[in-house]
Amino acid sequence: MDMQFTSPEELRNAIRQGDFQAPTSGFAPGFIQTNLAILPKDMAFEFLLFCQRNPKACPVIDVTEPGSFVPALSAPHADLRTDIPKYRIYRDGVLTEETTDIRPLWTDDMVAFLLGCSFTFEEALTQNGIPMRHQQQGCNVPMYKTSIPAVPAGRFQGPTVVSMRPVKEQDIVRAVQVTSRFPNVHGAPVHIGNPESIGIQDINKPDFGDAVEIKEGEVPVFWACGVTPQAVAMESKPPLMITHAPGHMFVTDLKSENFSVF
Repeated sequence: MDMQFTSPEELRNAIRQGDFQAPTSGFAPGFIQTNLAILPKDMAFEFLLFCQRNPKACPVIDVTEPGSFVPALSAPHADLRTDIPKYRIYRDGVLTEETTDIRPLWTDDMVAFLLGCSFTFEEALTQNGIPMRHQQQGCNVPMYKTSIPAVPAGRFQGPTVVSMRPVKEQDIVRAVQVTSRFPNVHGAPVHIGNPESIGIQDINKPDFGDAVEIKEGEVPVFWACGVTPQAVAMESKPPLMITHAPGHMFVTDLKSENFSVF
């Protein structure tokens, strides 16, 4: 998709108007992208506790006031009901629909959580000579449910989800160093190498996103993923949970450089 945006607000406006509905990887470079999870207020504390206990998969960037669809700390002019390219609606743990506008579903007791996204550190990896295969192939990053259990909290429990990027063997140490600088957006990998040792039976059949080519001399490298709440929703079955569609993130006004650790 050959579209250029000079600011996160310009990208969000295009999304709001229905002019951009693609995965956001590679867009709005330099700005934090986030996962989304929206729950009723009576479940919000338990979910916040779940995030606090699982900071690699669910690093909290912003939380809205109950009933507010404005992420005041991360993008005060945004509207979380319209400014994400594609949303998913889970009812009792079942994905019932995808939509580009959740205004009809919004109620005054909803709380929105914005969780750090690995798309943020992809820019740093690319700048260090480590290309992103899903960007090269023009598709979504592959994501997998694993046998690594998330730490439960209240009603929330389930598997950790990971995203995978193929990395040349000689670049793995550099990839770990680069992503370790971004603890607020998943940080260092949780696993390198054999997919089966974390419960992934077929690397070519991701649970979310798209399969990508792993070339000779490359190793699959796995990072904790903010799609974990969607896997948890399937297992914990809250009456209603609204999320982003995998790969279709919320782009904040926060600069990535402010979240890196040197």
